[in-house]
Amino acid sequence: MGRFFGRLIDLVEWWAVLLLVLMVVVVSLGVFFRYVVNAALVWYDEFASYLLVWLTFLGAVVASQRRRHIGFELLQYRLGPSAWRALDCVSELFVLGFQGVLLWYGWLLTRKMGDETAISLEWVKMGWVYSVLPLSGGLMLLVSLGRLGRILSGTEDRGGGERVWSGSSSE
Repeated sequence: MGRFFGRLIDLVEWWAVLLLVLMVVVVSLGVFFRYVVNAALVWYDEFASYLLVWLTFLGAVVASQRRRHIGFELLQYRLGPSAWRALDCVSELFVLGFQGVLLWYGWLLTRKMGDETAISLEWVKMGWVYSVLPLSGGLMLLVSLGRLGRILSGTEDRGGGERVWSGSSSE
């Protein structure tokens, strides 16, 4: 199951990469038409915004799987193994609660807005745009359930063994 889920997350990451490339192409086309052809495309910024929303939420799924979300581990690193596990468990339960809310209310919003259309792209249903909410919420919920199971069984890695990216573009 873990291997299948890992491949699913890899697929989500590649989908996010494809969306990023598509967003760059759409924005480049918009800039080209506005400043070179002198005929602005009325739809490119709205479409790029929708791509950015999808890219953000799919990226959040990948970051969740790889434990790359922002965290405050200073106190946690000073704790013993049992206190670490208790704090990790409570933390993951809060994350699960948020992901449950994202899944549930994302589903409701997707159903409610499903037949509405975008302003400049009448062929784009808003249900398609909003469907990333329950999709990403559900995937992150599965990630957290797996992590919670590993925390409770004592097989979850405490982390900190790999080098953390500093944010510098020179690394």
